Amino acid sequence: MNNKIYFTPGPSELYPTIGKHIQQALDDKIGAISHRSKQFQEIYAHTENQLRTFLKLPDNYTILFLASATEIWERILQNTVAHTSFHLVNGSFSKKFYECAGELGRTGLKVEAQFGEGFYPEQIAVPAETEAICLTHNETSSGVSMPVADINQFRAKHAEALIYVDSVSSLPYPNFDYSKIDSTYFSVQKCFGMPAGLGVWLLNDRVIAKAEAMDKKGISLGTYHTIPSLVSKAKENQTPETCNVLYIYLLGKIVEDMNKIGAQEIRMSIDRKAKLVYDYLQTSKVFSPAVADEKLRSQTTIVANVTIGSAEVNNQLAAFNMAVGTGYGNHKDQQIRIANFPAHSEQAMQQLVAKLQACFG
Repeated sequence: MNNKIYFTPGPSELYPTIGKHIQQALDDKIGAISHRSKQFQEIYAHTENQLRTFLKLPDNYTILFLASATEIWERILQNTVAHTSFHLVNGSFSKKFYECAGELGRTGLKVEAQFGEGFYPEQIAVPAETEAICLTHNETSSGVSMPVADINQFRAKHAEALIYVDSVSSLPYPNFDYSKIDSTYFSVQKCFGMPAGLGVWLLNDRVIAKAEAMDKKGISLGTYHTIPSLVSKAKENQTPETCNVLYIYLLGKIVEDMNKIGAQEIRMSIDRKAKLVYDYLQTSKVFSPAVADEKLRSQTTIVANVTIGSAEVNNQLAAFNMAVGTGYGNHKDQQIRIANFPAHSEQAMQQLVAKLQACFG
């Protein structure tokens, strides 16, 4: 039996209740039911309702289930950008989204910050031709976060452009004002404590209207998972094709469990755990926060510089059945990434910090 606690940034530690939900799904043969059945429609509706309640999602938002957040990048560009998207790039994932625009034949414009640095809205000039402003609330690779208050500033200056926010490794932590953005999306293998294999897309009626307008103009929206086809089926609590019924079921059950705790309590717990880690990093001789500006430090993906190599950190932690993430890409050996998700209890985070202190001072 694997008793290791995974503080890796995704896939990460599984939510504590997922085992009983998987067992119930097996007992009820959820994996064998048709995605056109009444039973699946009830599963879909349950998961949607739990998410709406948990995230306080407005009525003008639709929830769609896709394969991954990476797929959602492509759907955004194919379905709502005829010509130009604008990207704030400050890490590997925001850069991949920007590069996706060029690969799909769109004009991707960007402002790029150094790895580990972020943005200040008052310094950003968004080109007039921009159809979609692509922001990242939490850059998983670098540990830089954009405060919600900063995200909110873009709507006032750019009322016509659609505003997309990547919250793949942070939702439900950010308490978004959904009137100030048009869409956000996440993956279940991070803050929702599930294995990888499901992306969730929250989008409002402005996004849907843009896709419909492009379609009417004869602009191809692609051949798979167009917004009109997804939305049409979502109205019936279905998906266009055979979907991951099991994962939609599990997400609904986990969010139901989260609703019993409450989003605000989960956010406060994340804050307490993050403070514990950052306080330690500030005093350590081996580790230091990788993001200099405290305002921009992620609460859910904490990145630290390390002087002894990330492999050695995990070698030491293995004796205590713990693992942290290595740095991303070129930073693999010089940094570690510590996931701080709802599945990580405060006790577990206290134990991790205690072991880091004992091993490295």
